Amino acid sequence: MAGSLEEQIAELEAELTKTPYNKATSKHIGRIKAKMAKLRDEAVFRAMKSGGGEGYSVKKSGDATAVLVGFPSTGKSTLLNKLTGTESAVAAYAFTTLTVVPGALEHKGAKIQLLDIPGLIAGAAMGKGRGKEVIGVVRSADIIIILVDVFNGKHVNVLIKELYDAGIRINVPKPDITIKKTSVGGVRLSAVGTLDLDIEEVRSILSESKMMNAEVLIRGNATQEDFIDAVQGNRVYVPAFIAVNKVDLIDKETFLDIEHDIKDRFGTTPLMISAHSGYHMEELKDAIYDCLGFMRVYLKPQSGEADLEEPLIVRTGSTVETVCTKLHRDFVRRFRYARVWGRSVKHGGQRVGLAHRLLDGDILTIIIEH
Repeated sequence: MAGSLEEQIAELEAELTKTPYNKATSKHIGRIKAKMAKLRDEAVFRAMKSGGGEGYSVKKSGDATAVLVGFPSTGKSTLLNKLTGTESAVAAYAFTTLTVVPGALEHKGAKIQLLDIPGLIAGAAMGKGRGKEVIGVVRSADIIIILVDVFNGKHVNVLIKELYDAGIRINVPKPDITIKKTSVGGVRLSAVGTLDLDIEEVRSILSESKMMNAEVLIRGNATQEDFIDAVQGNRVYVPAFIAVNKVDLIDKETFLDIEHDIKDRFGTTPLMISAHSGYHMEELKDAIYDCLGFMRVYLKPQSGEADLEEPLIVRTGSTVETVCTKLHRDFVRRFRYARVWGRSVKHGGQRVGLAHRLLDGDILTIIIEH
């Protein structure tokens, strides 16, 4: 049966390539894309269900989880060992890593769980290779490190497409789209700001999911793909960056060529590293930390000095409630108020509630009922 799903997707892809995009065909194109998205989701869901394999349910630990995604033999295991001291089997042949190997990287006070997963291969989203179990792990990561080596820079395209087909959107904000099913009244579309999609395209995409009555609100612009993602409702939005390994094996000219090529194609400068020689390892740790958007909060007991040695590491945008939950599950229930010193308040020692958003470097005192 898997074959027929793939065949159906291939047929639709062929039809899409043949159809020129214009106002008259946009409705038809939207429908084809929606159909493809549904089939892909079905394939991914089926693949994930049939998977199960050993070593794939990874318990999250630390302050955040980063996943290394790359083809076999790009040096993921060597890199993991270099960053965390974990002994993942290192061998110069394909498919050394058959289970997910977790390692812990400590950097700037943050404990980051790093996962080395079996190399992705083209078609993983359809359940080829060990792709199916891999996808589940990648979908739950906080960031993705796309790792290629100097000989396989073109792999970046394949990896990004794999992630895309598996419902993983990298480095894009989640589109602000609300779809409310209604029982009558057809499809109603409201937009805040300029919108290039028209009601006919929206209707044809919704009809693929048998939704004939709905109220749709779109804030900011959205493409057909964005709208299809919102209809499917199971996309994950994850920050990512590209690292190119084995730069110790090439000359300066090739190094610059690869760097420019990837920047031109993806709009982001890759991090050029060598896990083997340790080149740019500190920069890589910084990049992981920055990409995770961490900030430090210092805790101060009610009558004592603030602990400026050991900050609590939380993600940017965290509130007092986030910190309470992290410290002890009873803290939210027993919370009375908090005092904050730092950039997020107007004056030092200001009284705040659970919803107060903290900023990097804030000092916090939590007062609870005893």
